[in-house]
Amino acid sequence: MSRRADVVDQVICWTRRTLLAVFGVPVVIGVAMSLVDSYRRRGKKPKPFPTTPPTPVEVGEGTVTTYTYGRDLYEDMLAAIGRAERQILFETYIWKGDEVGERFKHALAAAADRGVEVCCIYDGFANLVVSPRFKHFPANVKVLRYPVYAAGLRFFDLRRYGRDHRKILVVDDAEAFVGGYNIGSAYETEWRDTHVRITGPGVADLRRAFADFWNLHRRRRLRSSERPLLVEATSTWEPHLRFHRNVPRLMMFPIRGMYLEAINRASRTIWITQAYFIPDQDFVDALKVAAARGVDVRVLVPLKSNHIVADWLSRGYFSQLLEAGVRIFRFKDAMVHAKTATVDGTWSTVGTANIDRLSLQGNYEINVEVIDRDLAGHLEQVYRVDESNSIELTRGEWEARDLHRRFTEMVLRPLRPFL
Repeated sequence: MSRRADVVDQVICWTRRTLLAVFGVPVVIGVAMSLVDSYRRRGKKPKPFPTTPPTPVEVGEGTVTTYTYGRDLYEDMLAAIGRAERQILFETYIWKGDEVGERFKHALAAAADRGVEVCCIYDGFANLVVSPRFKHFPANVKVLRYPVYAAGLRFFDLRRYGRDHRKILVVDDAEAFVGGYNIGSAYETEWRDTHVRITGPGVADLRRAFADFWNLHRRRRLRSSERPLLVEATSTWEPHLRFHRNVPRLMMFPIRGMYLEAINRASRTIWITQAYFIPDQDFVDALKVAAARGVDVRVLVPLKSNHIVADWLSRGYFSQLLEAGVRIFRFKDAMVHAKTATVDGTWSTVGTANIDRLSLQGNYEINVEVIDRDLAGHLEQVYRVDESNSIELTRGEWEARDLHRRFTEMVLRPLRPFL
């Protein structure tokens, strides 16, 4: 028996060492890379980048206006809040306590003071570094802080570990905003992102998306007497717009399927812009197959994002994509944080979900899917402007990269399932 016990102990010991080598070393290297990168970025400011002006496009019974510059977006969001008469639903992942964050906070408080129902949601983990003073709101503003740790005693319930990564603003029944922009001064002028303003029947769908999240989490996060947020079901179905929501609590992850369906149907073009491009192999294979059948497949990512480890994990897919004929462009001089795509000049999506595991199989996310040639054509124009500020990565350049870069990609590969 003692010999068998010794064998078991040895197996456990070697298993621990193997797991430490496979996962521990990449984590240590990743942390070190992040610290060094953060030190190097101190005091550096992004350079100006080209943008397109806000342009409304008629879609079905409403309009979709695309924003590619934070200042334009914030001005229109604050103006919408100022016009509110009955209700404001505001949800964001990051809400900085800086000048821009204060402007939004004051505008929401002013709306509540004039009798508008104001409901706000923000993610606790994403705002850990924000001053606690900023997080104190007037009593007439209802605030749901999605907790840093939401599982409670259910440690092994993976449905309770997703972050609230959504960015939504709904004002009355008149207008709604959704996209990649968080709230903060840096995002106003230094980041290239994409957001849309929606009018028409689509507004009701975003109201319902906000209300569903609010009601799902309100009991443990608000006063026990707080009533659910009731939203009337719309009688109008907008055939051109569909909103896809990832809801980990309910094990709903339709955004990945939305992308794969569009990619598999593509016959001419697939143009994707992503802040953090860390797809699973099935997603990569779908792009490769599309390129093999003659589709013009392009992926635009940051040359250097704000997360250096994500950049290195993304580069691990470049070899097979370039070999398959996928063109890769890297946006220079500033962070591109957009999450958009167009297919065949007809289909397009704008939203909050990155193409990585955290967004597609972990976080609360929302993307709008639009089937409309005019909007897809406008988003293709936006893509071309971004491409004009990008550097194309050629296959020869990539194959000639240094040995230490190849080694780093290999060492960090075990981290892919976690990001």
